[in-house]
Amino acid sequence: MLTVAEETLQQLATEHKKKVATHLYGQEINAETYAIAKADLLLKGEGEAADNIVGGPEHSTLSNDAFPSREFDFMLSNPPYGKSWKSDLERLGGKEGIKDLRFIIEHAGDSEYSLITRSSDGQMLFLANMLSKMKHKTKLGSRIAEVHNGSSLFTGDAGQGESNIRRWIIEKDWLEAIVALPLNMFYNTGIATYIWVLTNKKPAHRKGKVQLIDATKWFKPLRKNLGKKNCELSDDDIQRICEAFIDFKESEQSKIFPNEAFGYWRVTVERPLRLKGIDPNRVHTPKEIKALKETAERDENAPTVIKKIHKKGAKPDPLRGLFEIKIDGKPVVVEYEPDTDLRDTEQIPLLEEGGIEAFIRREVLPHASDAWYDAESVKTGYEISFTRYFYKPQPLRSLEEIRADILALEKETEGLLSEIIGGERR
Repeated sequence: MLTVAEETLQQLATEHKKKVATHLYGQEINAETYAIAKADLLLKGEGEAADNIVGGPEHSTLSNDAFPSREFDFMLSNPPYGKSWKSDLERLGGKEGIKDLRFIIEHAGDSEYSLITRSSDGQMLFLANMLSKMKHKTKLGSRIAEVHNGSSLFTGDAGQGESNIRRWIIEKDWLEAIVALPLNMFYNTGIATYIWVLTNKKPAHRKGKVQLIDATKWFKPLRKNLGKKNCELSDDDIQRICEAFIDFKESEQSKIFPNEAFGYWRVTVERPLRLKGIDPNRVHTPKEIKALKETAERDENAPTVIKKIHKKGAKPDPLRGLFEIKIDGKPVVVEYEPDTDLRDTEQIPLLEEGGIEAFIRREVLPHASDAWYDAESVKTGYEISFTRYFYKPQPLRSLEEIRADILALEKETEGLLSEIIGGERR
Protein backbone atom coordinates (compact mmCIF):
# COMPACT_ATOMS: atom_id res chain seq x y z
CA MET A 1 0.00 0.00 0.00
CA LEU A 2 2.78 2.44 0.93
CA THR A 3 5.00 1.79 -2.09
CA VAL A 4 2.08 1.93 -4.54
CA ALA A 5 1.01 5.25 -3.01
CA GLU A 6 4.58 6.54 -3.31
CA GLU A 7 4.76 5.54 -6.98
CA THR A 8 1.44 7.26 -7.67
CA LEU A 9 2.59 10.47 -5.96
CA GLN A 10 5.81 10.50 -7.97
CA GLN A 11 3.89 9.89 -11.19
CA LEU A 12 1.49 12.75 -10.45
CA ALA A 13 4.39 15.03 -9.58
CA THR A 14 6.08 14.21 -12.90
CA GLU A 15 2.88 14.85 -14.85
CA HIS A 16 2.55 18.27 -13.20
CA LYS A 17 6.29 19.04 -13.47
CA LYS A 18 6.72 19.11 -9.70
CA LYS A 19 9.32 17.62 -7.40
CA VAL A 20 8.29 15.82 -4.24
CA ALA A 21 10.25 14.05 -1.53
CA THR A 22 8.48 11.09 0.07
CA HIS A 23 9.24 9.46 3.41
CA LEU A 24 7.35 6.29 4.21
CA TYR A 25 6.23 5.20 7.67
CA GLY A 26 4.08 2.22 8.52
CA GLN A 27 2.87 0.01 11.35
CA GLU A 28 1.59 -3.56 10.97
CA ILE A 29 0.69 -6.13 13.62
CA ASN A 30 0.64 -9.15 11.28
CA ALA A 31 4.14 -10.63 11.30
CA GLU A 32 4.05 -11.91 7.69
CA THR A 33 2.66 -8.69 6.23
CA TYR A 34 5.20 -6.68 8.23
CA ALA A 35 8.08 -8.86 6.99
CA ILE A 36 6.94 -8.61 3.36
CA ALA A 37 6.65 -4.81 3.58
CA LYS A 38 10.09 -4.47 5.13
CA ALA A 39 11.69 -6.90 2.66
CA ASP A 40 10.10 -5.06 -0.27
CA LEU A 41 11.79 -1.80 0.74
CA LEU A 42 15.12 -3.46 1.46
CA LEU A 43 15.15 -5.16 -1.95
CA LYS A 44 14.45 -1.79 -3.57
CA GLY A 45 17.43 -0.33 -1.76
CA GLU A 46 15.32 1.88 0.48
CA GLY A 47 16.93 0.94 3.79
CA GLU A 48 16.02 4.20 5.51
CA ALA A 49 12.36 3.71 4.65
CA ALA A 50 12.57 0.09 5.82
CA ASP A 51 13.68 1.34 9.25
CA ASN A 52 10.44 3.32 9.43
CA ILE A 53 8.30 0.21 9.10
CA VAL A 54 7.42 -1.08 12.56
CA GLY A 55 5.53 -4.27 13.22
CA GLY A 56 4.99 -7.66 14.72
CA PRO A 57 2.52 -9.02 17.30
CA GLU A 58 3.75 -6.65 20.01
CA HIS A 59 3.15 -3.57 17.84
CA SER A 60 -0.61 -3.15 17.82
CA THR A 61 -1.53 0.27 16.44
CA LEU A 62 -4.21 0.77 19.08
CA SER A 63 -2.27 -0.07 22.25
CA ASN A 64 1.31 0.58 21.08
CA ASP A 65 1.47 3.63 18.82
CA ALA A 66 4.80 3.54 16.95
CA PHE A 67 4.69 7.23 15.95
CA PRO A 68 3.13 9.15 18.87
CA SER A 69 4.82 12.47 18.11
CA ARG A 70 4.74 12.45 14.31
CA GLU A 71 2.37 14.15 11.90
CA PHE A 72 1.89 13.16 8.26
CA ASP A 73 0.75 14.70 4.98
CA PHE A 74 -0.97 11.58 3.63
CA MET A 75 -2.24 8.55 5.52
CA LEU A 76 -3.72 5.25 4.31
CA SER A 77 -5.15 2.32 6.23
CA ASN A 78 -7.23 -0.83 5.75
CA PRO A 79 -8.12 -1.78 9.35
CA PRO A 80 -9.59 -5.17 10.31
CA TYR A 81 -13.39 -5.33 10.21
CA GLY A 82 -15.40 -6.54 13.17
CA LYS A 83 -12.33 -7.71 15.07
CA SER A 84 -12.23 -7.57 18.86
CA TRP A 85 -9.74 -5.15 20.41
CA LYS A 86 -10.46 -6.25 23.97
CA SER A 87 -6.81 -7.12 24.69
CA ASP A 88 -5.73 -3.66 23.48
CA LEU A 89 -8.39 -2.05 25.65
CA GLU A 90 -7.09 -3.88 28.71
CA ARG A 91 -3.51 -2.77 27.97
CA LEU A 92 -4.72 0.82 27.72
CA GLY A 93 -6.31 0.68 31.17
CA GLY A 94 -9.84 -0.54 30.46
CA LYS A 95 -12.85 1.46 29.32
CA GLU A 96 -12.96 3.56 32.50
CA GLY A 97 -9.20 3.93 32.92
CA ILE A 98 -8.10 4.77 29.37
CA LYS A 99 -6.37 8.16 29.09
CA ASP A 100 -4.84 7.91 25.60
CA LEU A 101 -5.23 11.35 23.99
CA ARG A 102 -5.96 9.74 20.62
CA PHE A 103 -9.20 8.34 21.99
CA ILE A 104 -10.17 10.71 24.82
CA ILE A 105 -10.35 14.21 23.39
CA GLU A 106 -12.01 17.61 23.91
CA HIS A 107 -15.06 18.28 21.78
CA ALA A 108 -18.50 19.88 22.00
CA GLY A 109 -17.71 21.37 25.41
CA ASP A 110 -16.71 17.99 26.84
CA SER A 111 -13.09 17.80 28.04
CA GLU A 112 -13.31 14.00 28.17
CA TYR A 113 -15.21 13.27 24.97
CA SER A 114 -14.88 9.51 24.45
CA LEU A 115 -14.16 7.90 21.09
CA ILE A 116 -13.97 4.43 22.68
CA THR A 117 -15.95 1.95 20.57
CA ARG A 118 -17.37 -1.42 21.51
CA SER A 119 -14.62 -3.91 22.34
CA SER A 120 -15.99 -6.25 19.64
CA ASP A 121 -14.98 -3.92 16.77
CA GLY A 122 -12.12 -1.42 16.82
CA GLN A 123 -11.92 -0.42 13.16
CA MET A 124 -13.00 3.20 13.72
CA LEU A 125 -10.25 3.68 16.32
CA PHE A 126 -7.72 3.25 13.52
CA LEU A 127 -9.34 6.29 11.92
CA ALA A 128 -9.14 8.20 15.22
CA ASN A 129 -5.45 7.24 15.42
CA MET A 130 -4.80 8.78 12.00
CA LEU A 131 -6.79 11.91 12.79
CA SER A 132 -4.51 12.46 15.80
CA LYS A 133 -1.55 12.69 13.39
CA MET A 134 -2.87 15.36 11.02
CA LYS A 135 -0.86 18.48 10.26
CA HIS A 136 -2.83 21.57 11.25
CA LYS A 137 -0.20 24.28 10.71
CA THR A 138 0.63 23.63 7.05
CA LYS A 139 -1.08 25.11 4.01
CA LEU A 140 -2.38 21.79 2.68
CA GLY A 141 -2.91 20.07 6.02
CA SER A 142 -3.36 16.30 5.84
CA ARG A 143 -5.47 13.93 3.79
CA ILE A 144 -6.59 10.46 4.91
CA ALA A 145 -8.07 7.54 2.96
CA GLU A 146 -9.27 4.53 4.92
CA VAL A 147 -11.30 1.47 3.91
CA HIS A 148 -14.16 0.38 6.20
CA ASN A 149 -17.09 -1.97 6.07
CA GLY A 150 -20.67 -0.74 6.35
CA SER A 151 -20.86 -0.86 10.15
CA SER A 152 -18.71 2.26 10.48
CA LEU A 153 -21.49 4.23 8.80
CA PHE A 154 -24.20 3.60 11.37
CA THR A 155 -23.32 1.41 14.38
CA GLY A 156 -23.28 2.96 17.85
CA ASP A 157 -26.13 4.96 19.31
CA ALA A 158 -25.89 8.69 20.06
CA GLY A 159 -23.25 9.21 22.74
CA GLN A 160 -21.46 5.92 22.01
CA GLY A 161 -17.94 5.69 20.58
CA GLU A 162 -18.71 5.03 16.92
CA SER A 163 -21.31 7.80 16.76
CA ASN A 164 -19.00 10.13 18.69
CA ILE A 165 -16.23 9.57 16.14
CA ARG A 166 -18.59 10.35 13.26
CA ARG A 167 -19.88 13.41 15.10
CA TRP A 168 -16.35 14.68 15.84
CA ILE A 169 -15.24 14.20 12.23
CA ILE A 170 -18.31 15.82 10.67
CA GLU A 171 -18.62 18.71 13.13
CA LYS A 172 -14.91 19.44 12.59
CA ASP A 173 -15.74 19.48 8.86
CA TRP A 174 -13.04 16.92 8.05
CA LEU A 175 -15.12 14.43 6.05
CA GLU A 176 -14.83 15.12 2.33
CA ALA A 177 -16.37 12.03 0.79
CA ILE A 178 -17.28 8.38 1.22
CA VAL A 179 -17.06 6.07 -1.79
CA ALA A 180 -19.11 2.85 -1.88
CA LEU A 181 -17.01 0.17 -3.58
CA PRO A 182 -18.29 -2.82 -5.59
CA LEU A 183 -19.05 -6.01 -3.68
CA ASN A 184 -16.51 -8.84 -3.62
CA MET A 185 -13.52 -6.51 -3.97
CA PHE A 186 -11.41 -8.31 -1.36
CA TYR A 187 -10.05 -11.85 -1.10
CA ASN A 188 -11.54 -12.89 2.23
CA THR A 189 -14.90 -11.15 2.34
CA GLY A 190 -17.79 -10.32 0.04
CA ILE A 191 -19.30 -7.61 2.23
CA ALA A 192 -19.85 -4.00 1.21
CA THR A 193 -16.82 -1.74 1.71
CA TYR A 194 -16.36 2.02 1.67
CA ILE A 195 -13.45 4.43 1.30
CA TRP A 196 -13.54 7.34 3.73
CA VAL A 197 -11.71 10.43 2.42
CA LEU A 198 -10.86 13.10 5.00
CA THR A 199 -8.89 16.33 5.17
CA ASN A 200 -8.48 19.12 7.69
CA LYS A 201 -8.03 21.72 4.92
CA LYS A 202 -11.14 21.51 2.77
CA PRO A 203 -11.29 23.79 -0.28
CA ALA A 204 -13.87 26.56 0.02
CA HIS A 205 -16.48 24.92 -2.25
CA ARG A 206 -16.50 21.76 -0.10
CA LYS A 207 -16.75 23.39 3.30
CA GLY A 208 -19.75 22.32 5.33
CA LYS A 209 -20.58 19.55 2.87
CA VAL A 210 -20.06 15.80 2.44
CA GLN A 211 -20.08 13.93 -0.87
CA LEU A 212 -21.32 10.35 -1.19
CA ILE A 213 -20.24 8.44 -4.31
CA ASP A 214 -21.89 5.19 -5.35
CA ALA A 215 -19.21 3.29 -7.29
CA THR A 216 -20.77 -0.16 -6.72
CA LYS A 217 -21.47 -0.62 -10.45
CA TRP A 218 -18.05 0.54 -11.63
CA PHE A 219 -15.84 -2.54 -11.82
CA LYS A 220 -14.14 -5.04 -14.11
CA PRO A 221 -14.95 -8.73 -13.54
CA LEU A 222 -12.03 -11.12 -13.04
CA ARG A 223 -11.59 -14.05 -15.40
CA LYS A 224 -11.18 -16.31 -12.39
CA ASN A 225 -12.23 -15.70 -8.81
CA LEU A 226 -9.53 -15.22 -6.18
CA GLY A 227 -11.24 -16.45 -3.05
CA LYS A 228 -14.30 -14.22 -2.72
CA LYS A 229 -12.75 -11.55 -4.93
CA ASN A 230 -14.43 -11.64 -8.34
CA CYS A 231 -13.87 -8.09 -9.58
CA GLU A 232 -11.46 -5.17 -9.54
CA LEU A 233 -11.35 -1.48 -10.38
CA SER A 234 -10.02 -0.92 -13.89
CA ASP A 235 -8.10 2.24 -14.79
CA ASP A 236 -11.30 3.61 -16.33
CA ASP A 237 -13.26 2.87 -13.14
CA ILE A 238 -10.65 4.61 -11.00
CA GLN A 239 -10.70 7.58 -13.37
CA ARG A 240 -14.51 7.71 -13.15
CA ILE A 241 -14.40 7.77 -9.33
CA CYS A 242 -11.72 10.48 -9.32
CA GLU A 243 -13.68 12.60 -11.79
CA ALA A 244 -16.85 12.30 -9.71
CA PHE A 245 -14.88 13.39 -6.64
CA ILE A 246 -13.11 16.28 -8.34
CA ASP A 247 -16.19 17.54 -10.22
CA PHE A 248 -18.15 17.66 -6.94
CA LYS A 249 -21.51 17.72 -8.71
CA GLU A 250 -24.84 16.06 -8.11
CA SER A 251 -25.53 13.05 -10.33
CA GLU A 252 -27.06 9.59 -10.16
CA GLN A 253 -23.85 8.31 -8.55
CA SER A 254 -22.84 11.44 -6.63
CA LYS A 255 -24.88 13.08 -3.87
CA ILE A 256 -23.86 16.15 -1.86
CA PHE A 257 -25.27 16.97 1.58
CA PRO A 258 -24.76 19.59 4.28
CA ASN A 259 -22.92 18.18 7.30
CA GLU A 260 -26.03 18.48 9.47
CA ALA A 261 -27.98 16.08 7.22
CA PHE A 262 -26.31 13.14 8.96
CA GLY A 263 -26.95 14.33 12.51
CA TYR A 264 -29.84 13.68 14.85
CA TRP A 265 -31.00 14.19 18.42
CA ARG A 266 -31.81 11.11 20.43
CA VAL A 267 -34.61 12.15 22.78
CA THR A 268 -36.28 10.26 25.62
CA VAL A 269 -40.06 10.70 25.63
CA GLU A 270 -41.89 10.20 28.94
CA ARG A 271 -45.49 9.55 29.95
CA PRO A 272 -46.88 10.09 33.49
CA LEU A 273 -47.25 7.17 35.86
CA ARG A 274 -50.94 6.53 36.55
CA LEU A 275 -51.88 4.32 39.49
CA LYS A 276 -55.12 3.38 41.14
CA GLY A 277 -55.51 4.13 44.82
CA ILE A 278 -53.17 7.15 45.11
CA ASP A 279 -53.82 10.68 46.28
CA PRO A 280 -53.58 12.89 43.15
CA ASN A 281 -53.19 16.06 45.26
CA ARG A 282 -49.91 15.42 47.04
CA VAL A 283 -46.28 14.52 46.35
CA HIS A 284 -45.37 10.90 46.94
CA THR A 285 -41.96 10.00 48.30
CA PRO A 286 -39.70 7.76 46.20
CA LYS A 287 -40.25 5.00 48.77
CA GLU A 288 -44.02 5.32 48.47
CA ILE A 289 -43.86 5.36 44.68
CA LYS A 290 -41.70 2.22 44.66
CA ALA A 291 -44.20 0.43 46.92
CA LEU A 292 -47.14 1.61 44.83
CA LYS A 293 -45.51 0.39 41.61
CA GLU A 294 -45.26 -3.08 43.13
CA THR A 295 -48.84 -3.22 44.44
CA ALA A 296 -51.09 -0.70 42.72
CA GLU A 297 -52.75 -1.31 39.38
CA ARG A 298 -51.74 0.85 36.41
CA ASP A 299 -54.59 2.33 34.44
CA GLU A 300 -54.80 5.00 31.72
CA ASN A 301 -57.72 6.59 33.55
CA ALA A 302 -56.10 6.48 37.01
CA PRO A 303 -54.72 9.65 38.69
CA THR A 304 -51.21 10.79 37.81
CA VAL A 305 -48.48 10.39 40.43
CA ILE A 306 -46.95 13.76 41.36
CA LYS A 307 -43.18 13.66 41.70
CA LYS A 308 -42.60 17.33 42.55
CA ILE A 309 -44.53 20.57 43.13
CA HIS A 310 -42.66 23.70 42.04
CA LYS A 311 -42.51 26.92 44.00
CA LYS A 312 -44.97 29.71 43.34
CA GLY A 313 -44.14 31.64 40.17
CA ALA A 314 -42.86 28.64 38.20
CA LYS A 315 -44.04 28.63 34.60
CA PRO A 316 -45.68 25.56 33.05
CA ASP A 317 -43.99 23.98 30.06
CA PRO A 318 -45.80 20.72 29.18
CA LEU A 319 -43.22 19.69 26.55
CA ARG A 320 -40.52 19.81 29.25
CA GLY A 321 -42.67 17.97 31.79
CA LEU A 322 -43.93 21.01 33.76
CA PHE A 323 -47.72 20.80 34.01
CA GLU A 324 -50.18 23.23 35.62
CA ILE A 325 -52.95 21.65 37.70
CA LYS A 326 -55.19 22.80 40.55
CA ILE A 327 -54.72 21.59 44.11
CA ASP A 328 -57.28 22.86 46.61
CA GLY A 329 -58.50 25.23 43.93
CA LYS A 330 -55.09 26.87 43.46
CA PRO A 331 -53.01 26.53 40.26
CA VAL A 332 -49.63 24.91 40.80
CA VAL A 333 -46.88 23.65 38.51
CA VAL A 334 -45.97 19.99 39.00
CA GLU A 335 -43.74 17.27 37.62
CA TYR A 336 -45.13 13.77 37.25
CA GLU A 337 -43.37 10.51 38.02
CA PRO A 338 -42.60 8.96 34.60
CA ASP A 339 -43.88 5.50 33.75
CA THR A 340 -40.83 3.49 32.71
CA ASP A 341 -43.04 0.99 30.88
CA LEU A 342 -44.30 3.77 28.60
CA ARG A 343 -40.90 5.39 28.08
CA ASP A 344 -39.81 5.67 24.45
CA THR A 345 -37.07 7.31 22.39
CA GLU A 346 -37.26 9.37 19.22
CA GLN A 347 -34.53 10.08 16.68
CA ILE A 348 -35.02 13.62 15.41
CA PRO A 349 -32.99 15.03 12.48
CA LEU A 350 -30.85 18.08 13.24
CA LEU A 351 -32.43 19.68 10.17
CA GLU A 352 -35.95 19.16 11.55
CA GLU A 353 -37.77 22.45 10.98
CA GLY A 354 -38.62 23.89 14.38
CA GLY A 355 -36.31 21.47 16.18
CA ILE A 356 -37.21 18.94 18.86
CA GLU A 357 -40.37 20.64 20.11
CA ALA A 358 -41.90 20.95 16.65
CA PHE A 359 -41.26 17.24 16.09
CA ILE A 360 -42.85 16.29 19.43
CA ARG A 361 -45.93 18.37 18.67
CA ARG A 362 -46.33 16.85 15.22
CA GLU A 363 -45.34 13.22 15.75
CA VAL A 364 -45.92 12.45 19.45
CA LEU A 365 -48.63 14.60 21.02
CA PRO A 366 -51.39 13.58 18.57
CA HIS A 367 -50.94 10.01 19.88
CA ALA A 368 -50.05 10.77 23.52
CA SER A 369 -51.25 14.19 24.61
CA ASP A 370 -49.67 13.94 28.09
CA ALA A 371 -46.16 13.13 26.80
CA TRP A 372 -43.06 15.25 27.37
CA TYR A 373 -39.36 14.92 26.62
CA ASP A 374 -36.49 14.82 29.07
CA ALA A 375 -34.23 17.73 28.11
CA GLU A 376 -31.30 16.25 30.04
CA SER A 377 -31.54 13.03 28.04
CA VAL A 378 -30.93 14.69 24.67
CA LYS A 379 -27.83 13.35 22.92
CA THR A 380 -26.46 14.20 19.50
CA GLY A 381 -25.56 11.38 17.14
CA TYR A 382 -24.50 10.96 13.52
CA GLU A 383 -25.05 8.16 11.02
CA ILE A 384 -24.73 7.81 7.26
CA SER A 385 -27.10 5.69 5.20
CA PHE A 386 -26.14 4.96 1.60
CA THR A 387 -29.32 2.92 1.17
CA ARG A 388 -31.49 5.93 1.98
CA TYR A 389 -29.89 8.04 -0.73
CA PHE A 390 -29.08 5.53 -3.48
CA TYR A 391 -31.58 2.67 -3.14
CA LYS A 392 -33.81 2.24 -6.15
CA PRO A 393 -36.76 -0.11 -5.65
CA GLN A 394 -37.45 -2.52 -8.49
CA PRO A 395 -40.60 -1.50 -10.37
CA LEU A 396 -43.57 -3.77 -9.73
CA ARG A 397 -44.60 -6.09 -12.55
CA SER A 398 -47.82 -5.31 -14.38
CA LEU A 399 -50.96 -7.39 -13.82
CA GLU A 400 -50.72 -8.58 -17.44
CA GLU A 401 -47.23 -10.01 -16.85
CA ILE A 402 -48.32 -11.77 -13.65
CA ARG A 403 -51.44 -13.19 -15.37
CA ALA A 404 -49.37 -14.47 -18.28
CA ASP A 405 -46.97 -16.25 -15.89
CA ILE A 406 -49.86 -17.88 -14.03
CA LEU A 407 -51.46 -19.11 -17.27
CA ALA A 408 -48.11 -20.45 -18.47
CA LEU A 409 -47.64 -22.38 -15.22
CA GLU A 410 -51.17 -23.77 -15.42
CA LYS A 411 -50.53 -24.99 -18.95
CA GLU A 412 -47.18 -26.47 -17.98
CA THR A 413 -48.67 -28.44 -15.08
CA GLU A 414 -51.87 -29.44 -16.86
CA GLY A 415 -52.57 -33.13 -16.28
CA LEU A 416 -49.60 -33.46 -13.88
CA LEU A 417 -51.80 -34.32 -10.88
CA SER A 418 -53.62 -37.04 -12.86
CA GLU A 419 -50.29 -38.53 -13.90
CA ILE A 420 -49.05 -38.60 -10.30
CA ILE A 421 -52.27 -40.17 -8.99
CA GLY A 422 -52.44 -42.59 -11.87
CA GLY A 423 -48.80 -43.59 -11.33
CA GLU A 424 -49.49 -44.34 -7.66
CA ARG A 425 -52.38 -46.63 -8.65
CA ARG A 426 -50.10 -48.63 -10.87
